[in-house]
Amino acid sequence: MIIIEHYIRSQRMENIAMAEKQKMDAMWDDSPIDVSTEVNFIWSIANKLRGTYQSDKYKDVIIPMVIIRRFECALAPTKQKVVDQFKANPAYPAKAMYRVSGYQFYNTSEFDLAELVNDADHLAANFKSYIQGFSVNIQDIIKSLDFDKQIDKMDKNNRLLSVVKAFSELDLNPVTIDNVKMGYIFEDLIRRFSENAEAGDHYTGRDIIKLMVNILLAEGCDDIFDDGKVITVLDQACGTGGMLSTSYNFIKRYNPSADVRLFGQEINPESYAICLAEMMIKGQNAENICYQDTMKADRFRETKMRFVIENPPFGTPWGGKDAAEGVEQAVNDEYTKGFDGRWGVGLPGSGDMQMLFLQSAIDKMDDNFGRAAIIENGSPLFSGGTASGESQIRRWMLENDLIEAIIALPTDLFYNTGIATYIWVLSKNKRRERKGKIQLIDASGFYNKLRKALGNKKNEISPENRSEITKLYADFAENEYCKIYKNEEFIYREYTVMQPFQRSYAITGERIEAMLSKGALSSLYDQAKVDELENMEELSGKDLKKLENYQNNKPVYEAIISALQAAVSEPVYNSPKAFMPVLTKALANATADKKLLDKIADGLSVMDKDAEIQKDKKGNILYDKETKDTELVKWEESIDDYMTREVLPHVPDAKAFFEEDLGKKKPVIKTGAEIPFTRYFYKYQQPTPSEELEVKFMDLELSVSERVSKLFK
Repeated sequence: MIIIEHYIRSQRMENIAMAEKQKMDAMWDDSPIDVSTEVNFIWSIANKLRGTYQSDKYKDVIIPMVIIRRFECALAPTKQKVVDQFKANPAYPAKAMYRVSGYQFYNTSEFDLAELVNDADHLAANFKSYIQGFSVNIQDIIKSLDFDKQIDKMDKNNRLLSVVKAFSELDLNPVTIDNVKMGYIFEDLIRRFSENAEAGDHYTGRDIIKLMVNILLAEGCDDIFDDGKVITVLDQACGTGGMLSTSYNFIKRYNPSADVRLFGQEINPESYAICLAEMMIKGQNAENICYQDTMKADRFRETKMRFVIENPPFGTPWGGKDAAEGVEQAVNDEYTKGFDGRWGVGLPGSGDMQMLFLQSAIDKMDDNFGRAAIIENGSPLFSGGTASGESQIRRWMLENDLIEAIIALPTDLFYNTGIATYIWVLSKNKRRERKGKIQLIDASGFYNKLRKALGNKKNEISPENRSEITKLYADFAENEYCKIYKNEEFIYREYTVMQPFQRSYAITGERIEAMLSKGALSSLYDQAKVDELENMEELSGKDLKKLENYQNNKPVYEAIISALQAAVSEPVYNSPKAFMPVLTKALANATADKKLLDKIADGLSVMDKDAEIQKDKKGNILYDKETKDTELVKWEESIDDYMTREVLPHVPDAKAFFEEDLGKKKPVIKTGAEIPFTRYFYKYQQPTPSEELEVKFMDLELSVSERVSKLFK
């Protein structure tokens, strides 16, 4: 069995002998689990809904029924005791009833699913009565799924009896179907339903989750072995609870005495219901699983988490017309709190909330030992310009040494998308060797092909793949798949590079046309704007004034154009000093406005390296903004060295300017960060020789010709 070593990394243990290192097994729970019998049975029940429900609506019935049956099977051994206690004292306290049932929930109804089918005439009413017999916390789950409506719909269409009867025969007893197996059942069901999931909502398979948990707990976690240790785990987009359950099982495997407390927020009602149901059966505090949009509220503001693990939505807007109701206002309100809230660094573009989830995760991590593993797509690595929220969030994370590793996963891992994804490993407890550094791991080639695709999921991370990737991470050594860099590698300064202002001037037909196309005289007169204004049904006072000015300026505009056309000539002037007397004379009868003459002169100019270098009144060289280019220079590199290597060999007279000004009311920010992951693993591939391509083309052409000729024989 393949194992990975977990070293005692915390500061307090650095002097203990290496003989005391802990080991964690990368194959920790990989005994095969076959749920095909249960899933196929449940799916056969779903088929009973055909005709009454569209296939994408089967989940409206199947999910609540599975949850109800799961609760019923769990409560079966103590059901009669609960019923008897309720009969004896209907006001018996809920918490006391928990002790009778053995769970944090109960059902006082004398019905069960099997009993319900014995009275087909009153099935719908009795079923609702049965549901009302559950404790309030369970009723809330079922109400969140709007299940009463489905009972009525099935009853009206003669589907209720067959569905209830079928579920009464399904064994979901926690003794025979433990939480792990039940998780796989839900995973398979949700996988089938997720084929119609909305964009950005990507259900996470167990193979991915196990890798994340392995990475998360592979180091910096010696404290989880302490007797009775309280260990908090948060998932801010917890879905059906797969990440929470997997983390729980892993930790309890290595420390059965640990008090593992699971926290989750979920916005999807079906997923929330599944998660809460399993957490309650697992004995977790139901109040720690919340039906709540994480963007709108942090339900656990006062609790710092030892671990955060999550797969937040990709490309889902938090602002603008496509954002969910109330989200934009909630995010902006939180932002006004600064670092007392979750978005102290800043807000990313409104079209994607991934970096808000990253910031929220960091806010929730324990300040001394917090670790996080979060799945993101490629966008958070590089999106946004230098001054953008995305860039500044990355910069803040790098400057505060929060990013431990980024791992590129294989494509085609998710059931409803084939996009490239990455695990961000965040830490507030980096071991000494990792401080100030980021580890990049290209695990995109570590996968097994599925014999049969499951939706868009064509690949899976096998236990062997998982072990290899985890070892790459834990070894922290550079190789073909692993690169290690200082944080500063990804922080850059944005320089503006310009050439000296060298312009030649002339009055030619070509230059007059270029001047007009550049809009040099648009402030004086613009025919397109005039047409637009004249075609408007109703003009504001401002628009009327603008139209009037254009109309008044038109004679001057036409006079200037006529004068320029009359003055067309061949001479080229290498300085404005030589050209302006010529231009002033040519336009003497059209305009004497110096500002207008300067605009016209500028419009008639072109960059010319043979022209005079222009200077200001103090003798300083002026630089041409039309030659402006942007260079991103790594933080640690000298701009002089960069210019000597990258720019001056091509443009010898170029000059770099760093125009950052943080003192302005609206700061000019020219220091940013990006992590162009793929660039660091790029491998040059020799192009196919042209001779070989020519042979292939000729062969293809011949083949096509032969096929065409056969068609006409």
